Amino acid sequence: MTEQQPRWRSLWRWVLIGLALAITITWLALTPTGLLGKAQAVGYAVCHQIAERSFHINARPFPLCARCSGLFLGALLGMIFQWIQGRKGKMPPVGASIFFAILAILWVMDGVNSFTMLSPKLPSLYQTKTWTRLVTGTGMGLALSAILRPTFIQTMYKNWKNESPYRTWLHVLFLVALAGGLVGLIWLQSAWILYIFALLSVFSVIMLLTMVYSMVFVMLIKRENTYTHYRELFIPLIAGYIIALLQIGAISMVRFYLTGTWSGFSL
Repeated sequence: MTEQQPRWRSLWRWVLIGLALAITITWLALTPTGLLGKAQAVGYAVCHQIAERSFHINARPFPLCARCSGLFLGALLGMIFQWIQGRKGKMPPVGASIFFAILAILWVMDGVNSFTMLSPKLPSLYQTKTWTRLVTGTGMGLALSAILRPTFIQTMYKNWKNESPYRTWLHVLFLVALAGGLVGLIWLQSAWILYIFALLSVFSVIMLLTMVYSMVFVMLIKRENTYTHYRELFIPLIAGYIIALLQIGAISMVRFYLTGTWSGFSL
């Protein structure tokens, strides 16, 4: 039995690789041309892509609106910040958790206020701007990563550090400073900087969905807390990537069928 297990794992590995390649090639063939076109197709599945609420690269709207761009870029920044610190899997302490909860509440409030602006009959607390969408979205991204990364570590690994990446306020403030720099770079509106951030934002979409679905896959096959090295996560991650791309493709297909265009919604 023990000799057959490596063979089955090797077989599953190649089956999943083949399936991932087939789905990726199919998706690339069916989506708009160009690198930004592919990025636009990813954003198409998770964002309204309203041009008036998005940043622009030489008059071309971002693949994600300002709020979604901030969310996914903030989440990517938070993930990198935690990844650099190693396999720390403890949830943020109470103080940091309250801070991240406030960021999430501000994101919800700005989103609701932005929605009420669509109808003159609904009251709005203030005039939502592109910068408020970007800032609150980035804050929500930081909050999301602060929960998702420890959850991923606790689900996947057998051994992890019982320590939070946000164990002191210095860590939290440093991350906020990095997020401020991120927002500042986007606000410069430099075409090449925006181009890089546009690609990073859609990479973050795929990354987050892959992480979530890889955890679901591991729980389905009852392999939680069994992995000791990141190389062992190949099969769960490739399975998560397949499910993520299938979800993106399915939502895009339905939206394209209903609208007949790859463009975002119009106000």
